[in-house]
Amino acid sequence: MATVLLLVGIAAVAGALLLVALVVLPAGPPRLPLSRLDPSVPAPPSALAGPAAVARDAVHRILVRRGRTAAGAAALERAGVSTPLADVVLLVGVATLVLAAVGALLGGLLPAVLLAGAGPLGAKALLAFRTGRRQAAFADQLDDSLQLMASSLRAGHSLLRALDSVSHEAASPTAEEFARIVNETRVGRELADALDEVAARTASEDFTWVAQAIAIHREVGGNLAEVLDSVGHTIRERNAIRRQVKALAAEGKLSAIVLMALPFGVTAFLSLSNPAYLAKFTQSLAGWALLAAALVMMVVGGLWLKKTVAIRF
Repeated sequence: MATVLLLVGIAAVAGALLLVALVVLPAGPPRLPLSRLDPSVPAPPSALAGPAAVARDAVHRILVRRGRTAAGAAALERAGVSTPLADVVLLVGVATLVLAAVGALLGGLLPAVLLAGAGPLGAKALLAFRTGRRQAAFADQLDDSLQLMASSLRAGHSLLRALDSVSHEAASPTAEEFARIVNETRVGRELADALDEVAARTASEDFTWVAQAIAIHREVGGNLAEVLDSVGHTIRERNAIRRQVKALAAEGKLSAIVLMALPFGVTAFLSLSNPAYLAKFTQSLAGWALLAAALVMMVVGGLWLKKTVAIRF
């Protein structure tokens, strides 16, 4: 069976290479047509542009039918991914098929299922990682952004001009978020709504305070620069405490990672050095029960360790 799958895989790869050679690669020496020298003439589509567009439209229709476009686009915005949702879903689907084919060629049905499941889970984990890193960067840059806003207000600029100065002077992702606030306000959206949306997108409780302070100032008036200085001072103290807690909890997080990775490392070593030792677990019902119990205990221990090192203040 493995030999048949290997031959099928080789034939599929050879057919794909032949298709690329006949369709994509040029038949003779490359020549640049004169029409390409005219900048007003659009470039002709590539050989793969048509099928890619059809697949992208099909994925988009499926997402619209299931009502996943808004949630998916919001998740990509939180992660700072500018690629359209349909393209991301299409890339993940293609990667899943490729991983399933590789798993089928390497070991059969079970590796194919495991690798196929690793595609969507890996994409989701990568998206969550990018989201967390972006939100952490925004929180770290917020106190400097408030100081810049207060300086702009003291120089006599308006609030919108102060926000625009942050969008030009701050680093990413703060510059992107403030530029979006300015652009949305210029096209007629309420400033309070734009600020609240940024606070929700970045999951920043500190920026929620900033939005509330700006909203109160727009209603009752006062010296907004002093208010931002006070809020910025509080945020700087919170950031200092958060960094200190992060440093103190780093050892516990590393211990949790080592403890969770240790069983998998030992299992991999034994599977290479003495496969017959681990084969006993898959030859009887008691062995499968022990594996299931170990898996349950690892999940419980992992959740316990995660709850222990996740300190909220």
